[in-house]
Amino acid sequence: MLPLDSNELIALEDRYGAHNYHPLDIVVERAQGAWVTDVNGRRYLDFLAAYSAVNQGHCHPKILEALQAQATRVTLTSRAFRNDQLPLLFRDLHEITGFEMALMMNSGTEAVESSIKLARKWGYEVKGIPEDQAEIIVVSNNFHGRTITIVGFSTEDQYRKDFGPFPAGFRVIPFGDAEALRKAITPNTCAFLVEPIQGEAGIFVPPDGYLREVADICKENNVLLMLDEIQSGLGRTGKLFAYMHEDVSPDVLIVGKALAGGFYPVSAVLASREVLGLIKPGDHGSTFGGNPLACAVARAALRVIIDEKLSERSAELGAYAMDFIRRIRSPHIKEIRGKGLFIGIELDRAARPYCEELMRRGLLCKETHANVIRLAPPLVIDKADLEWGLTQVREVLEGAKPVASEHSALVTAAAAH
Repeated sequence: MLPLDSNELIALEDRYGAHNYHPLDIVVERAQGAWVTDVNGRRYLDFLAAYSAVNQGHCHPKILEALQAQATRVTLTSRAFRNDQLPLLFRDLHEITGFEMALMMNSGTEAVESSIKLARKWGYEVKGIPEDQAEIIVVSNNFHGRTITIVGFSTEDQYRKDFGPFPAGFRVIPFGDAEALRKAITPNTCAFLVEPIQGEAGIFVPPDGYLREVADICKENNVLLMLDEIQSGLGRTGKLFAYMHEDVSPDVLIVGKALAGGFYPVSAVLASREVLGLIKPGDHGSTFGGNPLACAVARAALRVIIDEKLSERSAELGAYAMDFIRRIRSPHIKEIRGKGLFIGIELDRAARPYCEELMRRGLLCKETHANVIRLAPPLVIDKADLEWGLTQVREVLEGAKPVASEHSALVTAAAAH
Protein backbone atom coordinates (compact mmCIF):
# COMPACT_ATOMS: atom_id res chain seq x y z
CA MET A 1 0.00 0.00 0.00
CA LEU A 2 1.34 3.42 -0.97
CA PRO A 3 1.86 5.89 1.91
CA LEU A 4 -0.88 8.49 2.26
CA ASP A 5 -0.10 12.07 1.29
CA SER A 6 -0.69 15.05 3.58
CA ASN A 7 -4.15 15.84 2.22
CA GLU A 8 -5.31 12.25 2.76
CA LEU A 9 -3.92 12.17 6.30
CA ILE A 10 -5.54 15.51 7.15
CA ALA A 11 -8.87 14.23 5.81
CA LEU A 12 -8.62 11.10 7.98
CA GLU A 13 -7.81 13.14 11.07
CA ASP A 14 -10.69 15.52 10.45
CA ARG A 15 -13.13 12.68 9.77
CA TYR A 16 -12.35 10.43 12.74
CA GLY A 17 -10.76 12.73 15.33
CA ALA A 18 -12.38 15.17 17.74
CA HIS A 19 -11.84 18.73 16.53
CA ASN A 20 -10.40 20.09 19.77
CA TYR A 21 -7.46 21.73 17.99
CA HIS A 22 -7.03 23.95 14.95
CA PRO A 23 -3.58 22.90 13.73
CA LEU A 24 -1.69 24.34 10.82
CA ASP A 25 -1.97 22.00 7.86
CA ILE A 26 1.50 20.49 8.01
CA VAL A 27 1.78 16.75 8.65
CA VAL A 28 5.08 16.09 10.42
CA GLU A 29 6.75 12.75 9.78
CA ARG A 30 10.24 13.23 11.26
CA ALA A 31 12.11 15.76 13.37
CA GLN A 32 15.62 16.42 14.59
CA GLY A 33 16.97 19.31 16.62
CA ALA A 34 15.13 22.46 15.60
CA TRP A 35 13.91 21.09 12.26
CA VAL A 36 10.89 18.99 11.34
CA THR A 37 10.11 17.22 8.05
CA ASP A 38 6.65 16.69 6.63
CA VAL A 39 5.35 13.62 4.79
CA ASN A 40 6.25 15.26 1.47
CA GLY A 41 9.89 15.63 2.48
CA ARG A 42 9.84 19.39 3.02
CA ARG A 43 11.77 20.74 5.99
CA TYR A 44 10.54 23.45 8.38
CA LEU A 45 12.25 25.33 11.18
CA ASP A 46 10.34 24.83 14.43
CA PHE A 47 9.67 28.06 16.36
CA LEU A 48 7.19 26.49 18.80
CA ALA A 49 9.05 23.52 20.35
CA ALA A 50 5.79 21.70 21.13
CA TYR A 51 4.77 24.50 23.51
CA SER A 52 8.19 24.27 25.23
CA ALA A 53 8.09 20.48 25.62
CA VAL A 54 11.15 20.03 23.40
CA ASN A 55 13.51 22.64 24.82
CA GLN A 56 16.26 20.08 24.21
CA GLY A 57 15.31 19.81 20.54
CA HIS A 58 13.47 17.03 18.76
CA CYS A 59 14.74 13.48 19.28
CA HIS A 60 17.80 14.48 21.27
CA PRO A 61 20.21 11.52 20.92
CA LYS A 62 21.10 11.29 24.63
CA ILE A 63 17.44 11.22 25.70
CA LEU A 64 16.67 8.75 22.92
CA GLU A 65 19.48 6.51 24.15
CA ALA A 66 18.09 6.57 27.70
CA LEU A 67 14.59 5.76 26.39
CA GLN A 68 15.80 2.82 24.30
CA ALA A 69 17.99 1.39 27.04
CA GLN A 70 15.25 1.55 29.66
CA ALA A 71 12.59 0.20 27.27
CA THR A 72 14.51 -3.07 26.98
CA ARG A 73 14.67 -3.49 30.77
CA VAL A 74 11.33 -2.51 32.32
CA THR A 75 8.81 0.19 31.39
CA LEU A 76 6.06 0.01 33.99
CA THR A 77 5.69 -1.51 37.44
CA SER A 78 2.97 0.80 38.79
CA ARG A 79 3.69 2.16 42.24
CA ALA A 80 2.61 -1.13 43.77
CA PHE A 81 6.33 -1.98 43.61
CA ARG A 82 9.49 0.11 43.66
CA ASN A 83 11.76 0.58 40.66
CA ASP A 84 15.42 1.50 40.32
CA GLN A 85 14.89 4.77 38.38
CA LEU A 86 12.42 6.69 40.55
CA PRO A 87 14.75 7.23 43.53
CA LEU A 88 17.50 8.40 41.18
CA LEU A 89 15.13 10.94 39.60
CA PHE A 90 14.09 12.14 43.06
CA ARG A 91 17.75 12.65 43.91
CA ASP A 92 18.45 14.45 40.63
CA LEU A 93 15.48 16.79 41.09
CA HIS A 94 16.62 17.60 44.62
CA GLU A 95 20.21 18.28 43.56
CA ILE A 96 19.17 20.46 40.61
CA THR A 97 16.34 22.42 42.23
CA GLY A 98 16.99 22.25 45.98
CA PHE A 99 13.46 21.08 46.79
CA GLU A 100 13.32 18.36 49.44
CA MET A 101 10.61 16.16 47.94
CA ALA A 102 8.86 15.48 44.63
CA LEU A 103 5.59 13.90 43.56
CA MET A 104 5.69 12.43 40.05
CA MET A 105 2.74 12.58 37.68
CA ASN A 106 2.32 12.46 33.89
CA SER A 107 0.74 15.53 32.31
CA GLY A 108 1.14 19.10 33.46
CA THR A 109 -2.58 19.25 34.18
CA GLU A 110 -2.25 16.29 36.57
CA ALA A 111 0.57 18.06 38.37
CA VAL A 112 -1.56 21.18 38.79
CA GLU A 113 -4.47 19.13 40.10
CA SER A 114 -2.07 17.42 42.50
CA SER A 115 -0.81 20.78 43.76
CA ILE A 116 -4.38 21.93 44.39
CA LYS A 117 -5.06 18.83 46.50
CA LEU A 118 -1.75 19.32 48.31
CA ALA A 119 -2.47 22.98 49.08
CA ARG A 120 -5.88 22.20 50.50
CA LYS A 121 -4.51 19.37 52.64
CA TRP A 122 -1.80 21.70 53.97
CA GLY A 123 -4.46 24.35 54.64
CA TYR A 124 -6.51 22.00 56.79
CA GLU A 125 -3.76 20.04 58.55
CA VAL A 126 -1.14 22.77 59.05
CA LYS A 127 -2.81 26.17 58.79
CA GLY A 128 -5.99 25.04 60.54
CA ILE A 129 -8.55 26.22 58.00
CA PRO A 130 -12.04 24.87 58.79
CA GLU A 131 -12.91 21.76 56.80
CA ASP A 132 -14.11 22.43 53.22
CA GLN A 133 -13.47 26.19 53.54
CA ALA A 134 -10.00 26.42 51.92
CA GLU A 135 -9.55 28.98 49.16
CA ILE A 136 -6.89 29.23 46.47
CA ILE A 137 -6.23 32.55 44.76
CA VAL A 138 -5.52 32.49 41.01
CA VAL A 139 -5.08 35.20 38.39
CA SER A 140 -6.93 36.39 35.31
CA ASN A 141 -5.91 34.96 31.93
CA ASN A 142 -4.39 31.95 33.68
CA PHE A 143 -3.80 28.68 31.90
CA HIS A 144 -3.11 25.62 34.04
CA GLY A 145 -4.80 22.84 32.06
CA ARG A 146 -8.18 21.57 30.91
CA THR A 147 -9.81 19.58 33.71
CA ILE A 148 -13.18 20.63 35.11
CA THR A 149 -11.55 22.04 38.25
CA ILE A 150 -8.98 24.05 36.31
CA VAL A 151 -11.27 25.47 33.61
CA GLY A 152 -13.63 26.36 36.43
CA PHE A 153 -11.25 29.10 37.58
CA SER A 154 -10.22 30.16 34.07
CA THR A 155 -11.29 33.59 32.84
CA GLU A 156 -11.42 32.42 29.21
CA ASP A 157 -15.10 32.02 28.30
CA GLN A 158 -14.53 29.29 25.72
CA TYR A 159 -12.66 27.10 28.22
CA ARG A 160 -15.72 27.21 30.53
CA LYS A 161 -18.73 27.25 28.21
CA ASP A 162 -20.97 24.18 28.54
CA PHE A 163 -18.69 22.48 31.09
CA GLY A 164 -20.25 23.67 34.37
CA PRO A 165 -21.05 23.38 37.19
CA PHE A 166 -17.56 23.97 38.54
CA PRO A 167 -15.94 23.28 41.93
CA ALA A 168 -15.84 26.16 44.40
CA GLY A 169 -12.88 27.41 46.39
CA PHE A 170 -11.08 29.72 43.96
CA ARG A 171 -10.80 33.49 43.84
CA VAL A 172 -9.54 35.35 40.74
CA ILE A 173 -7.45 38.53 40.87
CA PRO A 174 -5.63 40.50 38.14
CA PHE A 175 -2.25 39.18 36.99
CA GLY A 176 0.75 41.32 37.91
CA ASP A 177 -1.04 43.17 40.72
CA ALA A 178 0.56 42.34 44.07
CA GLU A 179 -1.73 44.68 45.98
CA ALA A 180 -4.76 42.77 44.65
CA LEU A 181 -3.29 39.63 46.19
CA ARG A 182 -2.86 41.32 49.54
CA LYS A 183 -6.50 42.44 49.53
CA ALA A 184 -7.84 39.06 48.41
CA ILE A 185 -6.24 36.97 51.16
CA THR A 186 -8.55 35.81 53.94
CA PRO A 187 -7.97 33.51 56.93
CA ASN A 188 -9.16 30.67 54.68
CA THR A 189 -6.60 31.28 51.93
CA CYS A 190 -4.25 28.33 51.64
CA ALA A 191 -2.38 29.12 48.42
CA PHE A 192 -1.69 31.50 45.56
CA LEU A 193 -1.30 29.71 42.18
CA VAL A 194 0.31 31.66 39.35
CA GLU A 195 2.49 31.34 36.25
CA PRO A 196 5.63 33.52 36.61
CA ILE A 197 5.17 34.33 32.92
CA GLN A 198 1.81 33.63 31.32
CA GLY A 199 2.37 31.50 28.23
CA GLU A 200 -0.98 30.60 26.70
CA ALA A 201 -2.35 34.05 27.50
CA GLY A 202 0.21 35.59 25.14
CA ILE A 203 3.61 35.65 26.90
CA PHE A 204 2.69 38.19 29.56
CA VAL A 205 5.62 39.16 31.77
CA PRO A 206 4.66 40.73 35.13
CA PRO A 207 6.20 44.01 36.33
CA ASP A 208 9.71 43.83 37.79
CA GLY A 209 9.55 42.93 41.46
CA TYR A 210 6.11 41.31 41.23
CA LEU A 211 7.21 37.81 42.20
CA ARG A 212 9.36 39.16 45.01
CA GLU A 213 6.43 41.12 46.40
CA VAL A 214 3.90 38.29 46.14
CA ALA A 215 6.39 35.92 47.79
CA ASP A 216 6.67 38.32 50.72
CA ILE A 217 2.89 38.72 50.93
CA CYS A 218 2.39 34.94 50.97
CA LYS A 219 5.00 34.50 53.68
CA GLU A 220 3.47 37.28 55.82
CA ASN A 221 0.04 35.65 55.58
CA ASN A 222 1.04 31.98 55.88
CA VAL A 223 -0.08 31.23 52.33
CA LEU A 224 1.66 28.79 49.98
CA LEU A 225 3.17 30.33 46.85
CA MET A 226 2.64 27.79 44.05
CA LEU A 227 4.34 28.53 40.74
CA ASP A 228 3.30 26.78 37.55
CA GLU A 229 6.47 26.57 35.44
CA ILE A 230 5.24 23.91 33.06
CA GLN A 231 5.90 26.18 30.07
CA SER A 232 8.29 28.77 31.52
CA GLY A 233 10.58 26.35 33.34
CA LEU A 234 13.62 24.25 32.49
CA GLY A 235 15.61 26.89 30.65
CA ARG A 236 12.92 28.50 28.51
CA THR A 237 13.26 32.08 29.88
CA GLY A 238 17.05 32.23 30.26
CA LYS A 239 17.11 30.80 33.78
CA LEU A 240 16.48 27.23 34.88
CA PHE A 241 13.15 28.53 36.20
CA ALA A 242 11.51 31.89 35.58
CA TYR A 243 11.20 32.66 39.30
CA MET A 244 15.00 32.79 39.48
CA HIS A 245 14.95 36.12 37.64
CA GLU A 246 13.76 37.64 40.93
CA ASP A 247 15.65 35.36 43.31
CA VAL A 248 12.55 34.06 45.05
CA SER A 249 11.75 30.52 46.11
CA PRO A 250 8.20 29.17 45.84
CA ASP A 251 6.70 26.79 48.37
CA VAL A 252 5.44 24.56 45.57
CA LEU A 253 6.89 24.28 42.06
CA ILE A 254 4.99 22.60 39.22
CA VAL A 255 7.00 21.32 36.24
CA GLY A 256 6.31 19.24 33.14
CA LYS A 257 6.72 19.42 29.35
CA ALA A 258 10.53 19.70 28.88
CA LEU A 259 11.03 17.48 31.93
CA ALA A 260 10.98 14.63 29.40
CA GLY A 261 12.29 16.44 26.31
CA GLY A 262 9.28 15.46 24.23
CA PHE A 263 9.72 11.69 24.55
CA TYR A 264 7.15 10.90 27.22
CA PRO A 265 4.58 12.64 29.45
CA VAL A 266 6.34 13.42 32.74
CA SER A 267 5.42 16.05 35.32
CA ALA A 268 6.24 16.74 38.94
CA VAL A 269 5.20 18.73 41.98
CA LEU A 270 8.19 19.86 44.05
CA ALA A 271 7.97 21.14 47.62
CA SER A 272 9.45 20.97 51.10
CA ARG A 273 9.14 17.93 53.33
CA GLU A 274 6.74 19.93 55.52
CA VAL A 275 4.33 20.26 52.60
CA LEU A 276 4.73 17.11 50.49
CA GLY A 277 5.28 14.99 53.56
CA LEU A 278 1.57 15.41 54.31
CA ILE A 279 0.69 12.98 51.52
CA LYS A 280 0.18 9.49 52.91
CA PRO A 281 -0.45 6.16 51.12
CA GLY A 282 -3.92 6.23 49.60
CA ASP A 283 -4.21 10.03 49.53
CA HIS A 284 -3.13 10.35 45.92
CA GLY A 285 -1.80 8.20 43.11
CA SER A 286 -1.15 7.49 39.45
CA THR A 287 -0.58 4.16 37.71
CA PHE A 288 1.94 5.69 35.34
CA GLY A 289 3.32 8.48 37.54
CA GLY A 290 6.94 7.69 38.43
CA ASN A 291 7.22 4.70 36.11
CA PRO A 292 10.78 3.59 35.31
CA LEU A 293 10.67 4.54 31.63
CA ALA A 294 9.45 8.04 32.45
CA CYS A 295 12.06 8.46 35.17
CA ALA A 296 14.96 7.32 32.97
CA VAL A 297 13.84 9.73 30.25
CA ALA A 298 13.42 12.62 32.69
CA ARG A 299 16.87 12.05 34.19
CA ALA A 300 18.44 12.23 30.73
CA ALA A 301 16.36 15.28 29.80
CA LEU A 302 17.54 17.13 32.91
CA ARG A 303 21.17 16.23 32.23
CA VAL A 304 20.93 17.66 28.71
CA ILE A 305 19.57 20.96 30.04
CA ILE A 306 22.42 21.25 32.55
CA ASP A 307 25.28 19.80 30.51
CA GLU A 308 24.48 21.77 27.37
CA LYS A 309 23.84 24.97 29.34
CA LEU A 310 20.48 25.48 27.68
CA SER A 311 19.37 28.12 30.20
CA GLU A 312 22.40 30.23 29.35
CA ARG A 313 21.85 29.60 25.66
CA SER A 314 18.25 30.78 25.97
CA ALA A 315 19.39 33.96 27.70
CA GLU A 316 21.93 34.74 24.99
CA LEU A 317 19.79 33.87 21.99
CA GLY A 318 16.70 35.39 23.60
CA ALA A 319 18.41 38.76 23.99
CA TYR A 320 19.45 38.58 20.34
CA ALA A 321 15.92 37.64 19.24
CA MET A 322 14.25 40.42 21.24
CA ASP A 323 16.63 43.02 19.81
CA PHE A 324 15.96 41.73 16.29
CA ILE A 325 12.18 41.76 16.71
CA ARG A 326 12.12 45.24 18.28
CA ARG A 327 13.70 46.56 15.07
CA ILE A 328 10.84 45.22 12.93
CA ARG A 329 8.86 48.07 11.41
CA SER A 330 5.21 47.13 11.15
CA PRO A 331 2.14 49.25 11.93
CA HIS A 332 0.37 46.08 13.07
CA ILE A 333 2.63 45.32 16.05
CA LYS A 334 1.04 46.48 19.30
CA GLU A 335 3.52 45.04 21.79
CA ILE A 336 6.51 42.69 22.03
CA ARG A 337 6.88 40.69 25.26
CA GLY A 338 9.16 37.98 26.55
CA LYS A 339 12.16 36.61 28.39
CA GLY A 340 14.76 34.33 26.90
CA LEU A 341 13.40 32.37 23.95
CA PHE A 342 9.82 32.85 25.16
CA ILE A 343 8.46 35.69 23.04
CA GLY A 344 5.04 37.01 22.08
CA ILE A 345 4.30 39.51 19.31
CA GLU A 346 0.87 41.05 19.84
CA LEU A 347 -0.79 42.37 16.71
CA ASP A 348 -3.74 44.66 16.11
CA ARG A 349 -5.34 41.92 14.03
CA ALA A 350 -5.61 38.14 13.77
CA ALA A 351 -2.26 36.35 13.95
CA ARG A 352 -3.35 33.18 12.15
CA PRO A 353 -2.77 34.44 8.58
CA TYR A 354 0.77 35.48 9.52
CA CYS A 355 1.47 32.03 10.98
CA GLU A 356 0.12 30.42 7.81
CA GLU A 357 2.34 32.61 5.63
CA LEU A 358 5.35 31.77 7.81
CA MET A 359 4.53 28.08 7.38
CA ARG A 360 4.54 28.53 3.61
CA ARG A 361 8.03 30.03 3.99
CA GLY A 362 9.23 27.05 6.02
CA LEU A 363 8.88 28.45 9.55
CA LEU A 364 6.50 26.98 12.13
CA CYS A 365 4.95 29.05 14.91
CA LYS A 366 1.43 29.38 16.25
CA GLU A 367 -1.05 32.03 17.22
CA THR A 368 -2.34 32.26 20.76
CA HIS A 369 -5.40 34.19 21.90
CA ALA A 370 -6.13 35.06 18.28
CA ASN A 371 -3.81 38.06 17.89
CA VAL A 372 -0.46 36.98 19.38
CA ILE A 373 2.32 35.18 17.51
CA ARG A 374 4.15 32.96 19.99
CA LEU A 375 7.84 32.29 19.32
CA ALA A 376 9.55 29.59 21.38
CA PRO A 377 12.10 27.60 19.36
CA PRO A 378 14.05 24.67 20.83
CA LEU A 379 16.89 26.00 22.95
CA VAL A 380 19.43 24.03 20.90
CA ILE A 381 18.69 26.08 17.79
CA ASP A 382 21.72 27.37 15.88
CA LYS A 383 22.09 31.14 15.86
CA ALA A 384 22.17 31.13 12.05
CA ASP A 385 18.88 29.21 11.93
CA LEU A 386 17.39 31.56 14.53
CA GLU A 387 18.42 34.56 12.45
CA TRP A 388 16.91 33.03 9.33
CA GLY A 389 13.65 32.35 11.14
CA LEU A 390 13.49 35.85 12.59
CA THR A 391 14.13 37.24 9.12
CA GLN A 392 11.03 35.41 7.86
CA VAL A 393 9.03 36.92 10.73
CA ARG A 394 10.30 40.39 9.88
CA GLU A 395 9.56 40.05 6.17
CA VAL A 396 6.04 38.75 6.77
CA LEU A 397 5.23 41.44 9.35
CA GLU A 398 6.68 44.15 7.16
CA GLY A 399 4.61 42.95 4.22
CA ALA A 400 7.22 41.31 1.99
CA LYS A 401 6.03 39.18 -0.89
CA PRO A 402 5.89 35.40 -0.25
CA VAL A 403 8.81 33.02 -0.29
CA ALA A 404 12.08 34.24 -1.70
CA SER A 405 14.07 31.78 -3.81
CA GLU A 406 16.86 32.11 -1.23
CA HIS A 407 14.57 30.34 1.24
CA SER A 408 13.83 27.51 -1.18
CA ALA A 409 17.55 26.96 -1.57
CA LEU A 410 18.01 26.88 2.21
CA VAL A 411 15.24 24.32 2.69
CA THR A 412 16.57 22.17 -0.16
CA ALA A 413 20.08 22.24 1.31
CA ALA A 414 18.78 21.45 4.81
CA ALA A 415 16.78 18.50 3.50
CA ALA A 416 19.97 16.94 2.20
CA HIS A 417 21.46 16.76 5.72
